[in-house]
Amino acid sequence: MSKRVIVCGDDFGMNADIDEGMIALADMRRISAVSCLALGPTFAANARRLAERNVDIGLHVNLTEALGAGAMPMPSLGKLIFSAYAGRLDTDWVRTQLNQQFDAFEAAFGRAPDYVDGHQHVHQLPGIRDQVLSQLKRRQGTHQPWLRQTAPGMLCGIPLKESIKARVIGALGGGALARQASRDGLRTNRRLLGVYGFDGGKRRYADLLQNWLFNARDGDLLMCHPAMRVQEGDPMSNQRRAEFDVLASPKLGDWMNANGVRISRLPAY
Repeated sequence: MSKRVIVCGDDFGMNADIDEGMIALADMRRISAVSCLALGPTFAANARRLAERNVDIGLHVNLTEALGAGAMPMPSLGKLIFSAYAGRLDTDWVRTQLNQQFDAFEAAFGRAPDYVDGHQHVHQLPGIRDQVLSQLKRRQGTHQPWLRQTAPGMLCGIPLKESIKARVIGALGGGALARQASRDGLRTNRRLLGVYGFDGGKRRYADLLQNWLFNARDGDLLMCHPAMRVQEGDPMSNQRRAEFDVLASPKLGDWMNANGVRISRLPAY
């Protein structure tokens, strides 16, 4: 039996090059889920095109990055993590941000998201995950969304730096989110793959991807951040394009076959 892996593209709505990359990879069946920045500058313009693709469409909760001209400043990730664990979060601010983002998603698609995750994994932090779950309870209706949980997948062959980063991300709330989701009857992915330093170009990403596919187990989620083109002034766009090129390559099919992997929406257990 093949291992079903959710390949999830993050940051739809951040810019047009990212959006085009996601749509192209969805058409190629190289991704099965797309996480949307609902207040991103290109989200509303491209949401309808995304809705026509055969993928799960999720809300990528953002509490750390100001998006677009005139956007209000956001706290740094470090400051948000400190505030969350010190019990100093402005809960009214968090609620307002979540309301705006859920509302924008529903306005674009006419429904609640298929799943929820977080930009820089903020959805799992204490004081935030409770409010995310509350939003889902209030809005889901008969629709049963799922949540991304961040406990790391197997790390065989993954370099030490990336292994440590994966474990740190999981330790910041993956287990607690999974337990709360289970309590509320919500599904999650099994484990998270795809964590790295977001550098190294195509060759390094291809090497990491082959290791992630080797390590994958049924129901794991592999996150990615592809974009169709390099964008001037964006230091991360070169690596986004590298990811796109590797994910679009015919070699990916060979690597999946060699590791018994197929790209899937979140399996029902």
